[in-house]
Amino acid sequence: MAMNLGTGSRDESEVMMDINTTPLIDVMLVLIIMLIITIPAQLHAVNLDMPAASSAPPKTEPVVVRLDIESDNSLRWNGQPLADRAALETRLSQASALQPQPELHIRSHAKAKYEAVATVLASAQRLGLTKLGIVGTERFAN
Repeated sequence: MAMNLGTGSRDESEVMMDINTTPLIDVMLVLIIMLIITIPAQLHAVNLDMPAASSAPPKTEPVVVRLDIESDNSLRWNGQPLADRAALETRLSQASALQPQPELHIRSHAKAKYEAVATVLASAQRLGLTKLGIVGTERFAN
């Protein structure tokens, strides 16, 4: 930008045609400052809710009940043979009343009918047992 000093005469008939950039620069600086203030600070940390250390006694091992379904569809409760379905339901209702409930591990023979396994699972669910597991299935993988 050049400054017009005039020709030496006091006649100011010429109009200055240059734009005044001072207010424009002031507005731009205010906008930049507002932008910098409104941008949130970047955090390079991950907030994790970690569990607090407790001095609680170690958990006791759960009681495990083994229910074997043999090739002739007979049932064994921890190795003891069960006479019929009524005996199974009696044992299942006794197990569901215990606190904490025991884990019921069901192991079936390869030649046992699916109906026998499904009957055991349905009875256990109906009587309120929630900790069920079918064990020994790795031998059926091939």
